[in-house]
Amino acid sequence: MDESVSIANHNWIYGNKIKFDVDIKDTQVSYNLYLNVRVTSAYRYSNMFVLVYQSQGPTKKATTTRYELKLASPTGEWLGKGSGSMYSYQIPFKQQYRFPAAGKYHFEIEQNMRDNPLRSVSDVGLRVEKAE
Repeated sequence: MDESVSIANHNWIYGNKIKFDVDIKDTQVSYNLYLNVRVTSAYRYSNMFVLVYQSQGPTKKATTTRYELKLASPTGEWLGKGSGSMYSYQIPFKQQYRFPAAGKYHFEIEQNMRDNPLRSVSDVGLRVEKAE
């Protein structure tokens, strides 16, 4: 799967968790998981902190992990792919990951910066692919 959700008015507020469900059928293979982010050139920071919540089924406990996404070099150059005033990123956060059981997994991504809203964020998404 590779899906993204647009952020209304490019202002990502606390509590606006971006939600995805992934159906895992094969637990014998490893997966690579990526966070997809698009920001405008007006984004004020060289990084972004996000919380990723992961759970399986309605009764399984969720795990929460905080990730730092590097968006610009120390010299201020954007590290993503640029198109006009937009920069796109596909940042790995779990590689060669094996899901513990088959079934539906629920992911939620929440911004974890000091700014509320976090301005100039266009889209946030999740990519899950079989590792090679």
